[in-house]
Amino acid sequence: MPNVKTIYLVVPCYNEEEALPDSAVRLKELFYNMIADGKISDSSRIMLVNDGSKDKTWDIIQSLHAEDKLFAGLCLSRNRGHQNAVLAGLMTAKNYCDAAISIDADLQDDIETVPKMVDEFYAGNDIVYGVRCSRKKDSLFKRMTAHCFYKLLKKFGVDIIYNHADYRLMSKRALDALEEFPEVNLFLRGIVRMIGFPYSTVEYERKERTKGESKYPFKKMLHLAGDGITSFSVEPIKMITRFGIFFTIVGFLAFAALLVLYILNIVAPIWSIISFTAFMGGIQLIAIGLVGTYVGKTYQETKRRPKYIIQDLLLK
Repeated sequence: MPNVKTIYLVVPCYNEEEALPDSAVRLKELFYNMIADGKISDSSRIMLVNDGSKDKTWDIIQSLHAEDKLFAGLCLSRNRGHQNAVLAGLMTAKNYCDAAISIDADLQDDIETVPKMVDEFYAGNDIVYGVRCSRKKDSLFKRMTAHCFYKLLKKFGVDIIYNHADYRLMSKRALDALEEFPEVNLFLRGIVRMIGFPYSTVEYERKERTKGESKYPFKKMLHLAGDGITSFSVEPIKMITRFGIFFTIVGFLAFAALLVLYILNIVAPIWSIISFTAFMGGIQLIAIGLVGTYVGKTYQETKRRPKYIIQDLLLK
């Protein structure tokens, strides 16, 4: 294939000492096969990003790099979270590659899709999204929560690809465009969609994790959904206004009803008044908390603190 490109694979790692050795073997075989087939250049690399792991993940990355320069290592100064680790790897890789692919260290995202992504890149697409074709292997609870996750984001106006996580290819010019987004509160699935370059999708069947523990339990998924909504939509603020108008009308009708009861000398049940007051108090606290979330995010953005700090880079 003419004009063979340099491809970097960015792999965020947090406490992956169990899964990383096996994953490294599979990725190494994949890349050497692609190099032998002339699909990618021999300057392509697998960049393993250590996101402040507390186990021996960084030691393993150093050993892999010492044994084979195909592996590059990037160590962040402390744990910054999955989204920042992915961004750190992509922003470092873009200085050396023509395109970069992000994938999690557990390799539940099928690595056999990587050559297809590269083909789509050669076909002129700056961004190639890896999309799950089904969720048959997930539990019923996982399927329901994932469906709600994407539906909720869509409902609030967040433009994302359904069943796409952070398994994607981005060309160098797409990575340069990504660098133009300065926000601290990262939700890459939404940010990448805003870039607007030609894109395509490739489908794959997600595999089960064989070693280690998932780094995205239900609690983190909820937090990610909240980040996505509050970072890309002001619809929740508009909902508060609508709720305020609705309950103002309800409160007026309730007051009118109490006035009628007073005129008729009928004592209103005390429990109804307490329940209504408690309900209204709860709504107000939720509204204040939601507004506070937006204010807090604005405060974080204005400080302009770095999203990550690189401690070590192994790349030769």
